[in-house]
Amino acid sequence: MDTFAVIGLGRFGSRLAIDLCNYGAEVIAVDSDQDIVDKIGDSVSVAICADARNKAVLEKIGVQNCDTVIVAIGSDLGVSALVTMNLKELGIKRIICKASDETNRTILSKLGADTVVIPEHELAHKLAVKLTSHGVMDFIEISDKYGIDEIAVPKEWVGKTIGQIDVRAKYSTNIIAIKNGDTVNVQLTPDTVLEEGFVLLMIGTYDALKRIGNL
Repeated sequence: MDTFAVIGLGRFGSRLAIDLCNYGAEVIAVDSDQDIVDKIGDSVSVAICADARNKAVLEKIGVQNCDTVIVAIGSDLGVSALVTMNLKELGIKRIICKASDETNRTILSKLGADTVVIPEHELAHKLAVKLTSHGVMDFIEISDKYGIDEIAVPKEWVGKTIGQIDVRAKYSTNIIAIKNGDTVNVQLTPDTVLEEGFVLLMIGTYDALKRIGNL
């Protein structure tokens, strides 16, 4: 199971923490406001009121054991920068930061953030899907229920035809195109064979696409 810590539980951080937990991840949610922590407590694995500016506090919480830590503070660059530097010193494997603009994105990246997102560009729901679906290469949000994913062909599908896999019946999704390097094939038939290295462009519900991405 993937483990995440989300530091900063504003609208973006709270939504992201809840979505990650709903997708089966273990989530530690952290904020300095006890009222906010209490509100999200039943929707995540663990909710903790703590000052993330203190490296010793972060270590006591156990964020160094998480696969990914998201710094969702965003509105205060100074605090985000300090927390990011603390996380780097703790040896966090993957740090994702929220930024308010491109300037902040550049600064946080130079401080060691592996990825910096601007919420207007990266919706929390979209990010949750990408983080918890290991086979998903890209994601396009269509509505609150449906999206389009680029998914590497699962190993168990290699060598089988589209008809044999029958994704429409088994997963309620459709393969709308296949990418092979720079070539895109949209002329698909039930006899089209899926080969290793192919990337499938698929449309369906978020849950269905996530299941395929994790095969």
